[in-house]
Amino acid sequence: MNVVIKVNDEVKEKMIEYYKDKRRDKKIPYVVFQAEEEDTVITMYESGKVMFQGTSADVDAAMWGVAIENTKEKKDNKVDKKYYNSSSVGSDEVGTGDYFGPIVVTATYVDKKDIKFLEELGVGDSKKIDDEKILRIAPKIGKRIKYRSMILTNKEYNEKYSKDINMNKIKAIMHNSVLYQLVNEEKPKYDYIIVDEFAREKRYYEYIKDTPEIQRGITFMTKAEDKNLAVAAASIISRYLFLREFDKLSDSIHIPLPKGAGKDVDEIGEEVVEKYGEEKLKDIAKLNFKNTERILHTMIY
Repeated sequence: MNVVIKVNDEVKEKMIEYYKDKRRDKKIPYVVFQAEEEDTVITMYESGKVMFQGTSADVDAAMWGVAIENTKEKKDNKVDKKYYNSSSVGSDEVGTGDYFGPIVVTATYVDKKDIKFLEELGVGDSKKIDDEKILRIAPKIGKRIKYRSMILTNKEYNEKYSKDINMNKIKAIMHNSVLYQLVNEEKPKYDYIIVDEFAREKRYYEYIKDTPEIQRGITFMTKAEDKNLAVAAASIISRYLFLREFDKLSDSIHIPLPKGAGKDVDEIGEEVVEKYGEEKLKDIAKLNFKNTERILHTMIY
C-alpha cells in the first residue's frame, strides 16, 4: 500500500524530529530523509510530499492528521474465487485511524451456504458502505453468522501503547484473541483463516510470541475485505460496534466528536480540553497521534 500526503513547514519539522532516529543512511536526490517505522517506509521529499509505503501506510499517515492527496495502490478488481467461494474465518479491525473512539476487532465464520445471504445484504468493505447501512445490516449479519469481537477503549489503548508496544502489536494481539476464541470455541469447519494484512506474517507472529494461546494457519492478504466475505462481514460488525461506542463517547461528554484525525478533530479536541481539562483526552483519544501535540500546542515527551 502506498499513501502520499502533503505537509506544511510546521508538520515537516515535527516529522524530521520524530523520524531522526529511524532514518536510513542512504542519500536520495530531492529527498529530505527516508526512514523505517515497523512495516512502513517513510520518504519525505523536498517538495513537502511524504510517501508512506507498507501494509500500515494508511495508519502511519493518518497519525499526522493530514489529508491524503494520492492514496492507495490501484485496486485489483479480480476477485480470487478460491478465497471468495469458501467456508472461512476472517478478521478485520476498525478505529485505528481515528483519534477519538476505540479500536474494534472482529472475527467471523462464514459458511459457503451463507455467501448468498451476505451478497443479498450488500456485504463488502465497511469503509465503502455508509454508516446508515452499517447500522441496518450488521445486526442481521450478527444473528446469522458466528463471530467474536474485542473492543479496546481509549483508556486501555493509552495504558498499553509504549515504545515497545505499538499500534501494530496491539492489533496483532487483538486479532489473535478473537480468532483463537472463535476457532476453538465454535470449532467451525473452514477452508481458510484470513486476516486483512497489516503486518508481514513473520512480524505478526513476533508481535504475539508471548501470548499463551496463538491461532496459526492464517492466510494474510491485502484488501482481504474485497476478496473474502468473512473478512468483509468482520469489517462491518467491527464498524457497527465502533459507531455505537463512538456515539456513547460523544454523549458522555455532550460534544459531537468527529471521526478521523484531521483539523476538525483538533478543533473539537481543544474544546474538550477547555471544558474538561487535558486529562480527559486519556479517556476519549489516542494520545500518541500527532493531534495531541497540536491540541495542547506543545511537544509530548
